[in-house]
Amino acid sequence: MSSKISVVNTDEASLAPLADRMRPQSVEEFAGQDHLLGQDKPIGRMIAARHAHSMVLWGPPGTGKTTLARLIAKHSNARFVTLSAVHAGVKDIRQIIEAAKSSKEIGESTLLFVDEVHRFNKSQQDGFLPHIEDGTFAFIGATTENPSFEINNALLSRLRVYVLKPLTEQAITTVMHRALTDGERGLGGRNLSVTDEAMQMLASLADGDARRALNMLEIAADLAEEEDGACRIDEHSLQLVAGEHVRRFDKGGDAFYDQISALHKSVRGSSPDAALYWLARMLDGGCDPFYIARRVVRMASEDIGNADPRALQLALDAWQTLERLGSPEGELALAHAVSYLACTSKSNAVYMAWKQALKDVHQQPSHPVPMHLRNAPTKLMKQLGAGQDYRYAHDEPEGYAAGEHYFPDEMQAVRYYQPLERGLEKKIAERLAYLEELDRQYRERN
Repeated sequence: MSSKISVVNTDEASLAPLADRMRPQSVEEFAGQDHLLGQDKPIGRMIAARHAHSMVLWGPPGTGKTTLARLIAKHSNARFVTLSAVHAGVKDIRQIIEAAKSSKEIGESTLLFVDEVHRFNKSQQDGFLPHIEDGTFAFIGATTENPSFEINNALLSRLRVYVLKPLTEQAITTVMHRALTDGERGLGGRNLSVTDEAMQMLASLADGDARRALNMLEIAADLAEEEDGACRIDEHSLQLVAGEHVRRFDKGGDAFYDQISALHKSVRGSSPDAALYWLARMLDGGCDPFYIARRVVRMASEDIGNADPRALQLALDAWQTLERLGSPEGELALAHAVSYLACTSKSNAVYMAWKQALKDVHQQPSHPVPMHLRNAPTKLMKQLGAGQDYRYAHDEPEGYAAGEHYFPDEMQAVRYYQPLERGLEKKIAERLAYLEELDRQYRERN
């Protein structure tokens, strides 16, 4: 079965957005992704061999996922079929599968491109498996989300994953120069003049997204005023187009977790400058500041702990300040807390002790509380021995009941908490060592 081809006349094509008109028609026009498209690189070799295999293209918006799929189909002499996981239903999928089977019978190969494949549920994804395996079509899925989490293992095991990177400013500039000089598809016939400063600003505002760059360039061209026979685009006109520019920040996806991870690790690594940078990136991108406040409290407890107990209080104060002042004024308190946490002494001793204690509790039986540690609020409980022989620490020398056992009778004492030789924990370690010596002396006497 041959596919239906819609012919777009010149007038209709000229009405398409610039980003669509400038979609690369060949590998030579494709900007960026040299790590995939070079002659000795995986997709470059595949295109040269003119044989497509099934894959996932994973990368942020505007990096060329759809275009690359089209080029692969073109060089593989395959019928290119697109499917959007947002709009497609069961009926659409069945029609595509039947058409691909018919094409296979007459020796025509099909490449099925599924945009936003992560939007399909598990059963829908599983529906593609037999047709990928029997060669009904080559499958290319595009996603902005981490395939490890969003694509089920059965499908993912049959696909190669290729990671597309945000375009460099140099690659973005190349794309814009082509649009400005192409007289057929681009803006070459409009006598536009773009200053070097505006070009650099546009490449920066694009934030690695070629589609965004071309969209802003097209709007700026439409708004440009004629001067000396040419329409001039400068920084001022671009600022009008950009407005309150927000950089890429996927509030629910990979970029979100990557950036909070970078913030946390910068604090842990005692780099206040990097920590402030990632904090600014997240807030600039629209992250909920209260989410960051909660994570900062976690950092104070997990990575600083008793090395500097003030850190936890400062983190909580920043959270409360944010609640009272709101944004953006309260965000300064987050910066205050983050910079302090990054600069102060670090210890994960409490964190590690807590994990080990939880592990023991999960793995061991529910040992009863020893009689001498039990509460004795009633006469019956006292008669049963609850609280008997308990040594009240305040009545003991130095306020410490040396040699007392506080674990269940069935357990040996375990040293979970190992304070480090940093910050206040250095003094805590000295105190615990002294108490341990008192225990040793008690055992020798008794």
